[in-house]
Amino acid sequence: MSAVPQVAPSGAGGGAQRLALPDFPWDALAGAGARARAHPGGIVDLSVGTPVDPTPDLLREALAAASDSPGYPQVWGTPALREAVSAWYARRRGVPGLDPDGVMPTPGSKELVAWLPTLLGLGPGDVVVHPEVAYPTYDVGARLAGATPLPLDDVAALVSPEVALPGGGTGRVRLVWLNTPSNPTGAVDDVAHLARVVAWARTHGVVVASDECYAELGWAGGDGEDLAVPSVLDPRVTGGDPAGVLSVYSLSKQSNLAGYRAALVAGCPALVRSLVAVRKHAGVIVPRPVQEVMRVALGDDGHVAAQKERYRARRDVLRPALEAAGGRVDASDAGLYLWTTFDEPAATTVDRLAERGVLVAPGTFYGAAGSRHVRVALTATDERVAAAAERLGPRPPR
Repeated sequence: MSAVPQVAPSGAGGGAQRLALPDFPWDALAGAGARARAHPGGIVDLSVGTPVDPTPDLLREALAAASDSPGYPQVWGTPALREAVSAWYARRRGVPGLDPDGVMPTPGSKELVAWLPTLLGLGPGDVVVHPEVAYPTYDVGARLAGATPLPLDDVAALVSPEVALPGGGTGRVRLVWLNTPSNPTGAVDDVAHLARVVAWARTHGVVVASDECYAELGWAGGDGEDLAVPSVLDPRVTGGDPAGVLSVYSLSKQSNLAGYRAALVAGCPALVRSLVAVRKHAGVIVPRPVQEVMRVALGDDGHVAAQKERYRARRDVLRPALEAAGGRVDASDAGLYLWTTFDEPAATTVDRLAERGVLVAPGTFYGAAGSRHVRVALTATDERVAAAAERLGPRPPR
């Protein structure tokens, strides 16, 4: 067994220091949103990734059947749910033999991303590495713990986990976030890259957490087959030992359960056990009816495949429309977004498209490296996606 990275004791961290959190990015879209809503045909909002299709009937029925739930739920999740997660990783992610004791349901994945550094006891002097173009909550989670976020795509290239801090001095990398498929770019990390990061982390006693929420949404590769997205828990990555490694997954996108807050973390039993211990004290628990919905959802592949085809159809409408309008779609091999550039500042693209009644998210929300891209979501109805494609037309005028 590989050694499990050690974490600081409970209570270590930022203490009473004042948090320096960034403004919530989407608040900055208010002006563009107002212009898009003023369009005669109404707004087509492609700026957020919130599902719009109905929650499948079998999941709503599972919720109703489990609604008589007078007792407190289990933080660790019911044994049946944890077994279902283990079976799902074996069937869908190529991870056989996942220990159900290394599984915990979470009330959405964003909550876990935001609080994982704190739950691991990180604080001042500790460094959280995340991709250079990344979901903002990796950065925020580090700040909540009093740790330092570090945008870095290739942590395995570091000679040492000791790194220079922006304000002077040094810090030690304690947690590495991977995000595959990426939000916002849709890029997918291959097995070789994942294995390299895990090997480096184990050498230095660093925890690796991989946000894999879009894993069921791989798109067609060069051979015409949909891209298979490897998990950080794949035995080709871990050598069959999940020590020090966590995979985060959400049912929001695959099952239209964003409103249920249904997600999970899986991997190293020792790390999951420590997370459970803290959350018992804090009362952070997925409601028992939602745990039952998760169990049913993870056992049914049919509704997932049907939803994927809805997104495929919308992608097949939006991508050529963006390209015909002069855009270039980069990466976007998986997930719910088209990472698009018009070879101009992201804010310029946002404003021009808003004049056409189409709202997209600027790449600057995801870091400086996204300054000339926009993220275009597939999460709108067929009618709204068709309207967006029609409005894009030729390249929008400057």
